[in-house]
Amino acid sequence: MVNTILEIMYIFCGIVLIVCGIYALNDKGNSKKLGSALFWILFGILFMAGPYLNKALVGAMLLVMGILTATKNVSVGSLINSSEEFRKARAKEIGNKIFIPAISVGVGAFAVAQFTKLGGLVGLGIGALVGLILTMIVTKENPKYIPYDSTRMLQQMGPTVILPQLLGALGAVFAKAGVGEVIATMMGGVIPEGSKLFGVIGYCVGMAIFTMIMGNAFAAFAVITAGVGVPFVIGLGGNPALVGALGLTAGYCGTLMTPMAANFNIVPASILEMKDKNGVIKAQVPQALILLVLHIVVMYLFAF
Repeated sequence: MVNTILEIMYIFCGIVLIVCGIYALNDKGNSKKLGSALFWILFGILFMAGPYLNKALVGAMLLVMGILTATKNVSVGSLINSSEEFRKARAKEIGNKIFIPAISVGVGAFAVAQFTKLGGLVGLGIGALVGLILTMIVTKENPKYIPYDSTRMLQQMGPTVILPQLLGALGAVFAKAGVGEVIATMMGGVIPEGSKLFGVIGYCVGMAIFTMIMGNAFAAFAVITAGVGVPFVIGLGGNPALVGALGLTAGYCGTLMTPMAANFNIVPASILEMKDKNGVIKAQVPQALILLVLHIVVMYLFAF
């Protein structure tokens, strides 16, 4: 049941991406429309049929997408937003009601994950659908704008939207390759034997740093937990549930400080058209460091 729903969700995502490619192909104002269209259409095919395609073919498609990105053949084109005057007028008219759809995504995802057996990922998809419906109700806009604005947002975010999937896969590859064991050997020479405090510090800081490198706490979690969390924290009596939860969120402290987490830090800067593309990261670094210290304190005091 859950897998069927997820497949349907992936197919819908693929359709949106292919529509994005069609818009790019028909965009006469896009000087790189062929490259842009090919990137989004290939991405859409991978979402829709990735598990059923030959693995070598999937790898080749990813290489083509990478080459298109590296050679800067994926661009926004001439898809434009509504005028600033229109947006200001609508913002004044709608007011704080505009936050209802955004909040509904999180609430819907939590409710489905908490009170059903469908899981968080299905919950996120359902929450997004509820958010879209509420957006139409709150703004009273014509649904015909959905494909255009979805395409505009995707093209504005650019190829960075594929990073979470790639980094998650990279984390799985690292774990399978035994990187965690290598890190455990290295940390064994640094962390004093039997020291809970240094074990906690090594785990939390390691999660943050590796997340900064990987750009994704999920990718770092499997590697650092196996290499540091299990032998140097859980092995010394740490509660696995608490250690795991705090370890993952300690990784998110690293997410706040890295351009590799493009969907969190670079995409917002692009959407907001900030002059400093690292402006989001610079604003988040102090809070990230404070949160990292708090993670170390909480884990040390309550995990054992």
